[in-house]
Amino acid sequence: MAPKLKFAEGEKVLCFHGPLIYEAKCLKSSVTKDKHVRYLIHYAGWNKNWDEWVPESRVLKYNEANVQRQKEVQRAHSAQPAKTKKTPAKGRKSEAATSSTPAREESRASTPAGKETETTPAPAKATKTQSKDTPADSGSDQPKKKRGRLDLSIESEEQYLAKVEVKIKIPEELKVWLVDDWDVITRQQKLAILPAKLTVSQIVDNYLAFKKSSKLHNQAKESVLVDITEGIKEYFNATLGSQLLYKFERPQYSEMLQEYPDTPMSQIYGSIHLLRLFAKMGPMLAYTALDEKSLQHVLTHIQDFLKYMVTNRSTLFNLQDYGNATPEYHRKVQ
Repeated sequence: MAPKLKFAEGEKVLCFHGPLIYEAKCLKSSVTKDKHVRYLIHYAGWNKNWDEWVPESRVLKYNEANVQRQKEVQRAHSAQPAKTKKTPAKGRKSEAATSSTPAREESRASTPAGKETETTPAPAKATKTQSKDTPADSGSDQPKKKRGRLDLSIESEEQYLAKVEVKIKIPEELKVWLVDDWDVITRQQKLAILPAKLTVSQIVDNYLAFKKSSKLHNQAKESVLVDITEGIKEYFNATLGSQLLYKFERPQYSEMLQEYPDTPMSQIYGSIHLLRLFAKMGPMLAYTALDEKSLQHVLTHIQDFLKYMVTNRSTLFNLQDYGNATPEYHRKVQ
């Protein structure tokens, strides 16, 4: 027997997203194979691109008691001190403050993002997580004039488990390159030819030039785009060695650091390593000090950058960009 629905299609409701409660509308309902009820939610005042399916546990009746609860949650959230500092010097690794936001099971990483403002915060530096020799996960643009400050307090297990999951959707056209890349490096034991013909810095600068040439471009948007693209480069430089390499590539990375000691790695590595960054960036963003709305601006820009990579994939990706490792290199890996 199908479970009883608490909310009707077209009903005005309130819905949790991250730590806050938003006014919303129930568009559709469905029951999963395991008898769980889900609702397609549209957040009032937000673009329909942010409509999402949510579990019933996140939806509330629109009544006086829940509206009061919404206000109390908003006040409590606003009362939390926001710690910010000036942008860290380029090349210096820093970690962003963690934010404790209650996530529900099946919750999506994104909160409804409204009309785009022109002061979006840049991604703070990534946290360190161990990369594994498996294809990069696919799942998230970014900037403000201030970035999250490192919070040295130890978070509780409850806070850790309450982190909102942030997912970046990698287009299918690019996923195949992540799979091929994993196969070429880990199974065939080849290496990307470095320095790359088209480096990360060049790709990011080309994207910026492309956006500037758009008819919709204006001076205000340019400031945001510059911050975003610089943020991507900094993220890449900060995370390449710790998160974006397979074990077989690490000796090559050491060689690059010795051969180009004063050159950012974003000017050495190319498109496939940039794509690996986007595939792993979601969990990194979950631990930044960005508020929910700012995080959505970051995600929107990243998805736009991925669309740009899809359009230019014939130029960006080529199996000829890999070469055989020498016998001496193989001995270093062993």
